Amino acid sequence: MDIREIKRAIISLSDKTGAIEFARYLDKKGIEIFSTGGTFKLLDQNGIKVKEITELTNFPEMMDGRIKTLNPKVHGGLLCVRDNPAHMEQASSNGVGMIDLLVVNLYPFEQTVAKPDVSLEEAIENIDIGGPAMLRSGSKNYKYVTVITDPSDYERFIAEYEENGGTTMEFREELALKVFAKTSRYDSMISEYLEKKLKNNLKKTVFLNGGQVLRYGENSHQKGVLFTDENSSGTLAGAIMINGKEMSYNNYMDAQAALDTVLEFSEPAAVVIKHMNPCGAATGKNIREAIETAWFSDPISAMGSVIAFNREFDMDALRFFRGDEVKHLSFTVENDKLVPSEIKRKFIEVIIAPSYSKEALEYITTKKNFENVRVLKIDLEASKKAKDFNFKRIDGGYLYQTVDDQLYSKLDTVTKAGFSDEMLRLSEFSYKCCKHTKSNAIVLCRKTENGFSVLGMGAGQPNRVDSLRKLAMTKASENLEYEHRSLGIKIPFEEYFRKVISEQTVLASDAFFPFDDTVRTAASYGIKYIIQPGGSQNDQDSIKACDELGIAMIFAGNRHFRH
Repeated sequence: MDIREIKRAIISLSDKTGAIEFARYLDKKGIEIFSTGGTFKLLDQNGIKVKEITELTNFPEMMDGRIKTLNPKVHGGLLCVRDNPAHMEQASSNGVGMIDLLVVNLYPFEQTVAKPDVSLEEAIENIDIGGPAMLRSGSKNYKYVTVITDPSDYERFIAEYEENGGTTMEFREELALKVFAKTSRYDSMISEYLEKKLKNNLKKTVFLNGGQVLRYGENSHQKGVLFTDENSSGTLAGAIMINGKEMSYNNYMDAQAALDTVLEFSEPAAVVIKHMNPCGAATGKNIREAIETAWFSDPISAMGSVIAFNREFDMDALRFFRGDEVKHLSFTVENDKLVPSEIKRKFIEVIIAPSYSKEALEYITTKKNFENVRVLKIDLEASKKAKDFNFKRIDGGYLYQTVDDQLYSKLDTVTKAGFSDEMLRLSEFSYKCCKHTKSNAIVLCRKTENGFSVLGMGAGQPNRVDSLRKLAMTKASENLEYEHRSLGIKIPFEEYFRKVISEQTVLASDAFFPFDDTVRTAASYGIKYIIQPGGSQNDQDSIKACDELGIAMIFAGNRHFRH
């Protein structure tokens, strides 16, 4: 175990959380303590036996504290290899005593530069020199020296010392790795700040932790690994896994798409994701209503999906999947028509929610029909805060972009026909769903009894006319035909279809219409409401077509391409 007893320590702290209690423990153990500036005063005032660092260095602090610990008697005591006779002889002849414990954290550079009115001079004065130098010296010599840079490790040190009468090699190694990660990140923050401040250059350093090996990557012949960053707590990467099999690469990708989409909504919402597209999304008076509506936006695609909620997952929602109250229906195609067929259960890959009721948790974790469903608990607020930038790898480099966090920059009705308040709210819902659908995207959304839902969507097509006529409208027609038959609606289907499409539906497009063909195609099905970003050279052609055909259209300003 290679236990190392502690005889001498240096404590020099900016963050003094827990410092008094920790130093008091060291003092009780008879460990000689040296300290600097404010830390010395704090410990001394609290009756802890402590010596100023100048007693160790025989050299005064200088230049407003810039020079304190940059001294051979500090670094020699940290770097000396105790098993090397030449090192020990040189230390002895030069009056260098061994330092066994280093407790240091750094000037608060990150907090300083985060202040909106910080000056360059103040930022520079918060670049720590002596702290990182000591941390690196001590951690390089972890075979002999214990280095603590995180106050949360004080209690662990005490437990270790009480059990072993010193520190183990395993503990010292762990602390040294923590130090090098911290100093690396500290230097990167300084570099990023000065690049921007002095040269107006954008520089970004990304630190990844963990390296959890996944079963495979996007396909079974590819390798997959999940890394986390320092802000992973509560997010998808750091989600609490309540139940189910190991998450796969594709599960994580779909789960992120589901989470991104459901976070758009403040009202109770459910989002059904398949291959990173929201094939179903709905709001309602509760999540049971939302998921029931969202599922039937596309019940074929919903099988094997990833589903996210923005409210607690309860037994009412679970019963929908379990089928206590709702039949497990899917569809088969016969004579080019969808025919409903009953299936054993609604198969889903992943459920994501901010919390789970006690009853739902008990069922999920004890019943066999849920044993393979991956159930994740995430923190909605932590997930929102984690959305700071996006990276994508290309050969030889990376693409960086800020997050698409602005739904629209305007909501201008550009046609003679207008929107009622309810249709305007439906337009916003539709645009949120379209924002998270692969380009070229067309999404049709409709009013429901207590909210809104996706009726049909077309994703990932080379042109948006095909997204509309071959995909979104086809799916809408199939859904409405099933609804027409299952509810026993008396009017002919063609009349019912036209009524829903013209009176209750909004068409959302993720990008502008380069020509008026999308408007005219939409009109042929009865569409009366459109929301799109605008911005084409031919916008007037689309506006003119809308006015000619009695369609109301909003320009939202912001495009939402998703590749």
